Amino acid sequence: VQLQASGGGSVQPGGSVRLSCQAPGRNLEYYFIGWFRQAPGKEREKISCISFHEGSTYYVPSMKGRFTISRDKSKNMVYLQVDNLRPEDTAVYYCATTTPPYSDPASRCSDTGNWGTGTLVTVSS
Repeated sequence: VQLQASGGGSVQPGGSVRLSCQAPGRNLEYYFIGWFRQAPGKEREKISCISFHEGSTYYVPSMKGRFTISRDKSKNMVYLQVDNLRPEDTAVYYCATTTPPYSDPASRCSDTGNWGTGTLVTVSS
């Protein structure tokens, strides 16, 4: 499945952004979709994932609080809301298919190799 992330841009510290993930021509109903990010010079890190079918979610503990993952079945879209943005949130954000959010802790929300195009979020004043 080919995924496309969008919605990034330049945001001031303290602001919010809602990123979108879509799969043109593909029903996401039975997929698990996750959000990841990669900051300049750093490794890619996991944020969260969601079961598109029934909506269960998982957040990496360090990402709880300011990140909210959701999906809209009518639009076949997955979203990531990021609030109270900080300069260290500057990164390319990607969506990808993942393992279930209710897998064992070591493997939950791990990517399964289907990466979408990323979207850049830049947080600066």
